[in-house]
Amino acid sequence: MANIYKNDKVSLTTTDVTTLYTVPSNSRAIVKSLLVVEDAAGAAVIKVTLTNAAGTAFVIDNNVSLSANEKEQVLTEPLIMLESEILKVQATSGAADVIASILEINREDR
Repeated sequence: MANIYKNDKVSLTTTDVTTLYTVPSNSRAIVKSLLVVEDAAGAAVIKVTLTNAAGTAFVIDNNVSLSANEKEQVLTEPLIMLESEILKVQATSGAADVIASILEINREDR
């Protein structure tokens, strides 16, 4: 069993739903933090969802509102993710950078 510390990041510049992180099929993950930063000197509204392996989406935060150059920590507690689950983000308006700090727990020796 291997523990892999990583961060995944995306820059949101459109209103498209964007995959931030997908748990590998042989792993589970703990998302320690999810930092959202407005980076275009304007306002932004961000939506964060978790999609399970069956394809059902669950809203983590539907309205992360940021002023110009503001940042917000979306998670107040760690988020446990199971095999093949997907963390997605979307800028419903504005632009932002999103960074997730993750501990991936792989059940195979690597």
